[in-house]
Amino acid sequence: NTNEKKVSLTINCAWNADDIDLILETLDKHKIKVTFFVVGDWVEKYQEAVKKIHLAGHEIGNHSDTHPHVTKLSLDENIKQIENCSNKVEKITGSKTTLYRGPYGEYNDTIIKAASHANHQAIQWSLDTLDYKGLTCEQMWERLDKKIENGSIILMHNGTKYTASSLDRIITNIKEKGYQIVKISDLIYKGSFEIDSNGVQKLIQKME
Repeated sequence: NTNEKKVSLTINCAWNADDIDLILETLDKHKIKVTFFVVGDWVEKYQEAVKKIHLAGHEIGNHSDTHPHVTKLSLDENIKQIENCSNKVEKITGSKTTLYRGPYGEYNDTIIKAASHANHQAIQWSLDTLDYKGLTCEQMWERLDKKIENGSIILMHNGTKYTASSLDRIITNIKEKGYQIVKISDLIYKGSFEIDSNGVQKLIQKME
């Protein structure tokens, strides 16, 4: 919830790394930084891609270790999923992750508690491009065009049919609407905040 014309572009990484170079080139061309949510298994398999993302100055978030259905796991198992992925990222980048996005967008009280126990903030999204379903650039933009607003968090994935080739046009369109694209950590509140029933983060105003 913000008055600033800022949105975040987030890219989940769980499948392959074939398009990472093109994605990074496009982000560099537009001089923007985004947040990549990576799965631990993907990190192990594509260490060079993780290095490139990190060295390009993008933010790396945690998307679990093995991408299970986390609502079926216990608190301890959920904590382990987050910590294992974070440790793998730290081995490559030197930094632990601090943001967590559950696989499949699943969450419940246990998952939120696990994120907190593992010193992570849970992050969902407000706009889904459905790029993983093979949507074209035009179809993806149609899903964003009328709904994008201050504070929007946009979900994309690498390793899909059209994401990498559509990114340039989608970023251009977002900018043309007057929005600045920032990393999640530059969008969310760090101080006293609450999350409403729609999952919107709101700053708690202190009484004078």
